[in-house]
Amino acid sequence: MSDYISKWHKELGIFSKIKPLIILEGNVLDSYQYPEEGSTPKGSILRLPEYLHFYFKDTGYQNIVFYDSLKGFYNFCEEGYIDNFAKITENSVEQGYIKADFKSRNKSNSAVDIIRKSLSQNKEATVVIMNFVSRYISSPDNMEQSEVDSFTVLLQSSLESKEVKTKSNGVLKNLLILITDKSNDIPVWFYLQNPNVKIITLSAPSKEEREALIKSPNFPSFFAGEIYMQDYVFYNDHPDELEKIQDKFIALTEGFSFTEINGLRRLCKNEKFHIKDLCDVIDLYKYGIRENPWKRLNLESIRNAKKDFESRVKGQDYAITKTLDVIKRAITGMSGLHGSSHTRPKGVLFFAGPTGTGKTETAKTLAQILFGDESCCTRFDMSEYSQSHSDQKLLGAPPGYVGYEAGGQLTNSVKKNPFSILLFDEIEKAHPSILDKFLQILEDGRMTDGQGNTVYFSETIIIFTSNLGIYTINQEGCRETNVTNDMAYKEMANKVRQEIENYFKLQLGRPEILNRIGENIVVFDYIRPDVAKLILNSQINKIINNLFIEKHIKVNISNKAMNILLEQVLDNLSNGGRGVGNVVENLLINPLSRYLFDNEIFENENLTISNINIEDMIPYLECTRG
Repeated sequence: MSDYISKWHKELGIFSKIKPLIILEGNVLDSYQYPEEGSTPKGSILRLPEYLHFYFKDTGYQNIVFYDSLKGFYNFCEEGYIDNFAKITENSVEQGYIKADFKSRNKSNSAVDIIRKSLSQNKEATVVIMNFVSRYISSPDNMEQSEVDSFTVLLQSSLESKEVKTKSNGVLKNLLILITDKSNDIPVWFYLQNPNVKIITLSAPSKEEREALIKSPNFPSFFAGEIYMQDYVFYNDHPDELEKIQDKFIALTEGFSFTEINGLRRLCKNEKFHIKDLCDVIDLYKYGIRENPWKRLNLESIRNAKKDFESRVKGQDYAITKTLDVIKRAITGMSGLHGSSHTRPKGVLFFAGPTGTGKTETAKTLAQILFGDESCCTRFDMSEYSQSHSDQKLLGAPPGYVGYEAGGQLTNSVKKNPFSILLFDEIEKAHPSILDKFLQILEDGRMTDGQGNTVYFSETIIIFTSNLGIYTINQEGCRETNVTNDMAYKEMANKVRQEIENYFKLQLGRPEILNRIGENIVVFDYIRPDVAKLILNSQINKIINNLFIEKHIKVNISNKAMNILLEQVLDNLSNGGRGVGNVVENLLINPLSRYLFDNEIFENENLTISNINIEDMIPYLECTRG
């Protein structure tokens, strides 16, 4: 794979022979690995201008010169080129430069006239490379006349470009190369419907380009010399193990520029990483940490996690099992193996089902189990992002807009704690434009915020919650029940899933969002009567225990009082676990607080609640002391 040649390099080879004007756009500030043996060693890491110099030198061009509006004409790559260019254009060199103004129409100081003269001669094959072209003018849509004139001369220069016969390389066409961030930074009329122009886009390095770099003679330069020699004894005998490490590194650097990969190389060497730890340098680069917290997880706590879940989330066996499967897949490194991206979030879950069934509590419990702290679960109420401009609040406003300095709530949170659970509550209430942003996060595991910083989501668990599918809208536009608590779980779950699919595919018209979530839709069951009793007992036990610990007040509740509470809870199942809490608060906590206050019981007491009476909608407790 070290012989791989990038697409843009091949295009340059094809079109430099037939087009006099080539525009290079895109990833033009990056460095590139020179793919062929020539006047510079194969595998050399070069900035784009240097790369182009050696490319055109190897092609046979006699004059290679660069221009930008600050320096004028120059060539710092090798001596002699600027002097030779000065001769054919009848100019003088001062300290390595030919001074020339892009906008000037003074013949002795006009950059475009010098370019026109160099391209229209047929004695020596010449290529003029204009760098930072997007900086020559203030705006392509509001140009001064001098700017219009200069681009017009450039256009005429390309049309008048001559072909030159060379002794060893045949016929070469004089070329004008423009390097710009994006083609629409220069006037559209300059290149639109112009058959003499070819626009070549330089993208972020492909997998093949990264592989050509990592599996090349450059690989030892990632490590300190003594460490590489020490480690290579093993990997020389086990090349398959070395290839696994290299392949993982190649996958994890998806979206990285060559400049960033070169930064990883220097970081790896400076920090004295061993070959087996090569991929850990990515965490150091992204997050400033050497050891990934996912590797420090207490596996025993994960094995016993189901018990921890069941103590906090009742009656959701399927949801808990499905959630733990996703986590175990992340821990074992199986996430994303079936796809092309290795930088996706650690896990994605879509919690659906009736209100009050434990969706948010499951996310908090998961944060506690994984990271030892519920605060590692960051919740976003998506009803706050229902407007079309809400994406700025989430991801940060672009430069020049109000709030630019503050950044985005989501991106700030992930930068602060990249190892966390992100809970997006009631995702269906977010504006559809925000859902588009999640496509990139779910697919690539990264996002560029309003300040231009790359934020990585590859170490997060992303959880969406939704009440979709519980109700549907009929033909009259009225909301009606889609599922009820007397349905079997399987039937209820299928109907909820179907409505979720209809929402994304038919109502939003965005099936690709659903595809990113895949089979990770977890439908929470209704709180059934037996589960409601468990929740009730759990909440009452917590109240009794806390009262005894904090106040030394021992409370006993009679069977009669418990049955009254249970009866009220079963009448309020539509509100799920929250309904149980509401009943406990109304029929136990509030009247018990009133009784303790009215009887001046603040500590050291034994109480038995024998009955609960309701008079004029106000509950009263019948209690005995001692």
